[in-house]
Amino acid sequence: MIYTMTLNPSLDYTVTVDDFQLGMTNRTEKEFLFPGGKGINVSTVLTRLGIQSTALGFLGGFTGDEILRMTRERGILCDFIQVKEGASRINVKLQSIEGTEINGKGPVIREAEREKIMRKLEFLKGKDVLILAGSVPQGLSPSIYSEMLSLLQGKGVLTVVDAAGQLLLSSLPYRPFLVKPNQHELGELFGVSLEDREQVVPYAKKLQERGARNVLVSLAGKGAVLVAEDGTVCSQAPPAGELVNGVGAGDSMVAGFLAGWQESGDYREAFRMGLAAGTASAYSEYLAEKEEILEMYRKVREEENAVL
Repeated sequence: MIYTMTLNPSLDYTVTVDDFQLGMTNRTEKEFLFPGGKGINVSTVLTRLGIQSTALGFLGGFTGDEILRMTRERGILCDFIQVKEGASRINVKLQSIEGTEINGKGPVIREAEREKIMRKLEFLKGKDVLILAGSVPQGLSPSIYSEMLSLLQGKGVLTVVDAAGQLLLSSLPYRPFLVKPNQHELGELFGVSLEDREQVVPYAKKLQERGARNVLVSLAGKGAVLVAEDGTVCSQAPPAGELVNGVGAGDSMVAGFLAGWQESGDYREAFRMGLAAGTASAYSEYLAEKEEILEMYRKVREEENAVL
């Protein structure tokens, strides 16, 4: 079973506003309401690719109830911890101004609730996959990911970490199967600016030296790079298309990579599926459907063959 951990889920209110003006009343042209959070996004894309997963994390209040309802509606198994105080956050994403978001804080997690989520991990076993994705809510230590990974040591569970900064660095001694920073997160770790795929490779290898088995780096419109534990290095630009919504593209890449890996056991094939899923979601209003991903995969293969 694949488990996705979203410690701070959200309701994502995504809107399009034509000619947005500061200090004025703006009216939406389009609006969408989705269950959000990186782990939930990964579960959504996995489900669309026909792979079952269980979503873990914390939920609270009426917003938590709606996140649970909408996540189950998508066919995802849910095993969330309900917090006693506070409500799950609402994130506002202004789709017409790329990258503009207002993210809520979410509830404060108490020690008893932290202990409950840790106990759930005790039931994971060999061949299970755990994806730790996104930020940490109030009340939890920045070391929470490393605490979770430590608990799973020696169980044969494959772990994936999609996080930034210290959350990512602290996970590396536990030899995660995959880490997926974007180019900016990777650059910040080493105090450099990474602008193209060629620059990314040596720094991805530095993460391997610190413990990561495989490093997948997303570069938005410039594609992605994989530095794999068997020595494979993959680097490719995305097929051409119009960016519609970058939110969730990186999460889709993680889901596609895992789907490709489970199907083939081949890193290059996993990279192709990851690039296809991430690109398909970036070119869609929401997370891509299976048909969109498979069509993008076909284009990825065509462009790969044209270069070879």
